[in-house]
Order: sequence, then structure tokens, then C-alpha cells
Amino acid sequence: MNALRMLLPLLAIAILGEGLHPAGAAERKTQNVVLITADGLRWQEMFRGAEASLMTRDPGGVRDTNGLAARFWRETPESRREALFPFLWGRVAREGQLLGNQDKGSVIRVTNGRNFSYPGYSEFLTGVADSRIVSNSKLPNPNTNVFEWLSGRPGFRGRVGAVVNWDVIPWILNVERSHIPVWSGYPLPPKAVERIEPPAAVARLMEATTPIWKDVILDAYTAQAAVEHVAKAKPRLLYVAFGETDEWAHDGRYDLYLGAAHNVDRFAARLWEQMERMPEYRGKTTFIITTDHGRGVSPVRWKNHGAEIEESGAIWMAVIGPDTQPLGERSQLRELTQGGVAATIAALVGEDFRSAVPEAAPPVEEVLRP
Repeated sequence: MNALRMLLPLLAIAILGEGLHPAGAAERKTQNVVLITADGLRWQEMFRGAEASLMTRDPGGVRDTNGLAARFWRETPESRREALFPFLWGRVAREGQLLGNQDKGSVIRVTNGRNFSYPGYSEFLTGVADSRIVSNSKLPNPNTNVFEWLSGRPGFRGRVGAVVNWDVIPWILNVERSHIPVWSGYPLPPKAVERIEPPAAVARLMEATTPIWKDVILDAYTAQAAVEHVAKAKPRLLYVAFGETDEWAHDGRYDLYLGAAHNVDRFAARLWEQMERMPEYRGKTTFIITTDHGRGVSPVRWKNHGAEIEESGAIWMAVIGPDTQPLGERSQLRELTQGGVAATIAALVGEDFRSAVPEAAPPVEEVLRP
């Protein structure tokens, strides 16, 4: 009886402990998470590679059709996607997972119903589809994002950052409230306290470059700034956002859209290799790569997205890290939602985002090693 009395408090602590942490949290090896997004990059290119009907002057806007075919056309979808995304279909397919191929029964949906950027970024960062967000205007996001919440958890204070290239993202992250250090290449909200200083060489190049778009900088600048920020600040949580894929698609340039998508893959590979060489990251870092929305289909709707283009609500996700089983391309899965990204980021580092935001979508258990 005395032994039983001694065991009961220990049993109660164990049971309570199970309720305080996500399943499997104690076994997690991930200590760092990098979220990478490519704005408006379709699942069709991710899983089928370049589309023949768009590799033309009309309707694809391609200037050098032979050159584009040499770079990205192959006879099979598998070969085409490997040519376009060698890191994702090489390293990630061998050691991680790719989800969202509708041809194989894997579907990830945007649930905000808007199918454009601010609602999409907010959904995957906060786990919530907010019906109040109806534009891309620079308005502070009322919802708590996962980077903001984790920055207040033990071990993450001062170790969170975002290097992005769309001028609205600091408002989506609500940096005036969240105090997440950000660099976007544009002025931050007036009351932003924390900021990431760009590398001097990047700043000089931007000053000497004629802008192409008024609110998005070139992905190459974002990539270099992110690489140097990792080397200097060694963040545990990093968000890197690229935007050229969406801009070139809206401009009707399929050749440049494919080139931008290929460059995102190259950057992800470069950052992964850099971090694997660093003891702070090697063997304990997970990458999540995804997008904010999809696009329409050829011959015309591929240029656009939105509530009126239903197919633009389909997205994809790629994950590689020590807590994700190496199952490669997934098929015949339950339907997943974009909002699951936020809770998945937290779960990977042993935290339960839904304890703070109960309305957030649950984590994507498929990429969390049981």
C-alpha cells in the first residue's frame, strides 16, 4: 500500500505531462525550422513539371521556346519535374516527403475562400482562415502567428526572424505587435521595433537596380540576405518568402515563371547545404516548403488566381528533416488544409500551438514521425 501511495503522484505527473505536450514531442530531434514559400507556384509544375501547352509564344509568352525546352522539357512528368526541381525531387524525395499531387489522391486545400496572397499567408502562418481579410492592403493582422507565439517560448526569444521580398508581409506578421525581426527590402510599419539589416552588398545592388515591380524585390536579393542572416544570427526559426513566381505568371511569362521556380529550388538546396555544414543545424533542422495559393489552368487562367478560380485553392507542401519519415511522394492521403502549417512548425519543436490558438488547424501528422 505504501508503494502504491508513492507511485500515484508520479503517475499523475506523467498523465498531466502527456496533456501538456504534443504526441511524440519528447522524441523530437528538430530544434530549428525554416519555412520557405514560393508565391503562387502551382502544384501542376511541382508534380508534372513544365506544361507543354504553355511553353509557347502564345499563350505562354515564351521568348525563346527552344531554349526553354532544352532547360525544362523531358518526355515524362517524372523527368520534367526533376529537371525543374532537382533538390525537391532529389534530396527531399529521398529523405523527406512531398504532398499535394492531386493526380495521386493527395490534396491540400486553401480554406480562406479568397485564393490570393494576404489571406493565404495569414492562413499558413496563423492556422486560421480569417473571413475579415479581404484584400492585400497593408493592415496589421489581428491573428497571432506561430513565429510570434514561439518567439515567447523558452529557447526562442531573439532566435526568430523573417527575410521576405513582398512589402505586405511585415503587416501579415504584424511586426509592430509581434516584434519579429524582418527584412523585406521595403520600409517596415512605422512602429516596428526589430529589423534585420541587409548585407551591404545586397543593399548596394538594390540601389543600382531598376525595380521591375513596385512591391516585390528580386528573389536573388532575398536569397542572399537569408544566407547571410543565417550565418550571422543563427536563428532557430526562419521564414523566407519568394515572390517572382507569382509576378511572372501574372505578367504572362511562363518561361520566367519556370525560371523563378527553378531558382527557388536552387536557393532551398543552397540554404540546406549551408545549414547542414553548421553544427547548430546539422541533423536537427526541418525545412517546410510551400505556397500561399495555386493558380488556374491553361491556356489563360494559369496567369491568375482568386475566389472566382476554384482550382487556385489547391496547393502543395514539401518537408525534410529528422522528424519526417523518408516516404517521398505521398499518395491517397486524407485531404489536408493550408492552416496546418502553423501547428506543424510548433509541433516539430515540441510545442502545441493550438493550446494558445484553439481555432488553428491541427498539425499535419503525416510529416511528423510517430
